[in-house]
Amino acid sequence: MVLSGKVAVITGGVRDIGRSITLAMADAGAKLVVNYYADEEGAAENAAETVRLAKEKGAEIITVPGDLMKAKDVENVIAQSVEAFGEKVDVLVNVAGGIIGRKKIEEQDEDWYNLLMDLNMKTVWSMTKAVRPYLGEGGSIVNFASQAGRDGAGAGASLYGASKAAVMGFTRAMAKELGGIGVRCNAICPGMINTKFHDDHTPDQARVNVAAATALRREGRAEEVADLVVYLASEKSSFMSGNNIDINGGLAFS
Repeated sequence: MVLSGKVAVITGGVRDIGRSITLAMADAGAKLVVNYYADEEGAAENAAETVRLAKEKGAEIITVPGDLMKAKDVENVIAQSVEAFGEKVDVLVNVAGGIIGRKKIEEQDEDWYNLLMDLNMKTVWSMTKAVRPYLGEGGSIVNFASQAGRDGAGAGASLYGASKAAVMGFTRAMAKELGGIGVRCNAICPGMINTKFHDDHTPDQARVNVAAATALRREGRAEEVADLVVYLASEKSSFMSGNNIDINGGLAFS
């Protein structure tokens, strides 16, 4: 198991891509600290089911509810990790984030701007800063950007795209800053992945059109993204850092 004995902190890790990552990490032997947003509908049930599935794989796992836009909740995730698994974190996976809704520029206001930027960029920055004292040689950070960060996003999602572009730039900066202590930092830029995210925010016909436009003529699966995360978290990718890696079925090439 490529992550045997490693401590992995995963944000947004109890549904969709996040859950798939948690379970793939469990398969890989990691000890898991999984954050989730407790105010989301069905969050407690999703967390309990994720724990059940991870434990079936033999994983040691704790879940920590919290809003990572709030400093005290970020601090609590790390405190719970230290209490459960000691003063080290080997892997941080920043999945938490989202599009929330679609608004054109004339519909946006300062509160909307702050919400999108805080949800998608501040959470990544806050968790990276909080985990930094516990990272060491061989550590890995995997951030979630998006194809939207490369192409400007779809209609009404300009701030989502901008916030994910910020994650891409921050990833490169952290690769430089943390490389000296042997920590790698990469980001993943998913395209159309079959998740509740797109069920909620992408029209059905748009999904059909995007899937047809990929080289593979389909949407991606959450498990395919999770496999990439495990690779980036492990020593098998030991000379990879500062990358923003596309996983979009050949829809767009960077």
